[in-house]
Amino acid sequence: MPAADHFLGFVDVLASVLDDHHATAADLAARLHLSRFHLDRIVSSAGGEPPAALRRRVLLERAAYRLLSTELTILDIAVEAGYGSHEAFTRAFTRAYGVGPGRYRARPTRLRLDGPSNVHFHPPGSLRLPAQKKVTSMDLLTKMVEHHVWLVGEMVERAARLDDERLDAVIELSVDEDRQTIRSLLSRLVGQMGMWNAAIANRPYDWSVEEHESVDSLRRRLAEEGPTFLAHVVEATDHGRLDDTFVDALCEPAEVFSYGGMIAHVLTFAAHRRTLVALALDAAGISDLGWGDPMRWVAQSAS
Repeated sequence: MPAADHFLGFVDVLASVLDDHHATAADLAARLHLSRFHLDRIVSSAGGEPPAALRRRVLLERAAYRLLSTELTILDIAVEAGYGSHEAFTRAFTRAYGVGPGRYRARPTRLRLDGPSNVHFHPPGSLRLPAQKKVTSMDLLTKMVEHHVWLVGEMVERAARLDDERLDAVIELSVDEDRQTIRSLLSRLVGQMGMWNAAIANRPYDWSVEEHESVDSLRRRLAEEGPTFLAHVVEATDHGRLDDTFVDALCEPAEVFSYGGMIAHVLTFAAHRRTLVALALDAAGISDLGWGDPMRWVAQSAS
């Protein structure tokens, strides 16, 4: 069997025994019908790091995620990661992340640690190998359409459970629980980009700016947040980083998102808000934007 296949097999076995701290390197080798010596040699050669080092790094990445996403004590997380004491875990975590677990929980930074194998913990509970095929902007658009088709189908199936009265009840258009106006929708459209810019930069977002925001403020914020958000998108697509992740410390608890997921989120929820604004403007006698359909924009950009 090629070394690459043995390495993939090792990653699968490692994922299955991540919480079994009694499983030795010899146990992992036996599952792959290899000797301990051959497992070390193959994993070190194919992945660039010994099996034990890879396992410790992945467990620390998972511990970092637990610090962000749970209210477990640091000692509980230390034990889950295979450390016998709070002190031993703190020393290992500080060496890896540059700060102790308590400080990291209060102000998180990156989740992934550098590793030559490029095998990482992938939230919420799996391991991720290096992508065999990088996600491109066209892949992302295809996935969004696939999701759209799937979701519509799911909605149709659920609609079949309703009677005619429910199916034909008038829907009051709304995006969330707040009162919808042209002002509030535009403020949230700008704020959505500002919120993600803040998350990527690991800084707080000031929600109060969206409270009855003036048009001048909207102009100023859009002039800053729009180009910044677009730059994040361009960088992610140009460098094949759509499946890269970042920590959003603005969430409570903090969460980990991918750039591709962020872009899909923005496009999905912004489309609804833009449509509501376009219809409200039309009702107010401003009809030159129509429905805000992007087809003409895309055609002009491509010509």
